[in-house]
Amino acid sequence: MAKKKNEIWEWSKALIIAIGLAAVIRYFLFAPIVVDGLSMMPTLHDQDRMIVNKIGYTLGEPKRFDIIVFHAPEKKDYIKRVIGLPGDRIEYKDDTLFVNGKAYNEPYLDEYKKQVNDGPLTDPFTLEETPVGQETVPEGHLFVMGDNRRFSKDSRHIGAVPLEKVLGETNMVYWPVEDFRKVE
Repeated sequence: MAKKKNEIWEWSKALIIAIGLAAVIRYFLFAPIVVDGLSMMPTLHDQDRMIVNKIGYTLGEPKRFDIIVFHAPEKKDYIKRVIGLPGDRIEYKDDTLFVNGKAYNEPYLDEYKKQVNDGPLTDPFTLEETPVGQETVPEGHLFVMGDNRRFSKDSRHIGAVPLEKVLGETNMVYWPVEDFRKVE
């Protein structure tokens, strides 16, 4: 009888350790997320499943054009692309991104730009014309946009994203299996 109790205790310990490790991984290192909507098309599709790397930004800072997940004001998590870093001046004109006066190529938009025949993919704006309301991205904040510029609720609508609201970076689609890929 003592042997059976010992075996049950060993299995219980193994199960508790496994659950504890899964919780640590899920809440502190990596987490799954489902793309909800079309705001990141054509890069990401509605219902794509991805992994969020939560530890990357504890060791470093977000970089321009990273795809990040953050807590949005609507008590929802958003997936968007980093366009502006703290201190950057952001402007769009003639469907071209300008950061601190320098034009940037956005190759991830090339496919959509070819499909648009009725005006620019990204309407012209300056940071002052957005809820950011100032010339530069505030310290401790990011300016983010969806790749589907005409149908994305992003920093042009919700303002700059505080760094403490960023969950992490995501760049790997794991589901559906036939769409398994790294995204840039």
